[in-house]
Amino acid sequence: MRARRGEHGAVTAEAALVLPVLAAVALALVWMLGLGVAQMRVTDAAREAARAIARGDPVADAEDAAHVAAPGATVQVDGGGHRVRVTVIDEVRPPGDLLGHLGAARVHATAEALVEGVGSE
Repeated sequence: MRARRGEHGAVTAEAALVLPVLAAVALALVWMLGLGVAQMRVTDAAREAARAIARGDPVADAEDAAHVAAPGATVQVDGGGHRVRVTVIDEVRPPGDLLGHLGAARVHATAEALVEGVGSE
């Protein structure tokens, strides 16, 4: 069967329209994967810092441990009495210029721990 004369190049035109959309979707998926990894990093950082402070390590050392787990993140430590609370916040920028119009996404995690040796006497 012969193709009709007006359909020559239709597949090429459709591919030219679809390929940029597929590239944008792929970049969006990569960014979502990056958000998931960043969320895991801030969660681990908050947990490690809270544990370190709870067992008696200096706050500066715990903050350093949090920065190792989540480089560039902001670490907030609130402690008083029997509990310590650590919040870690980080911003994740989208990859590539196709998603550049989107702003950075903020991921955060909070961990609490009971201070060891307080009230156990």
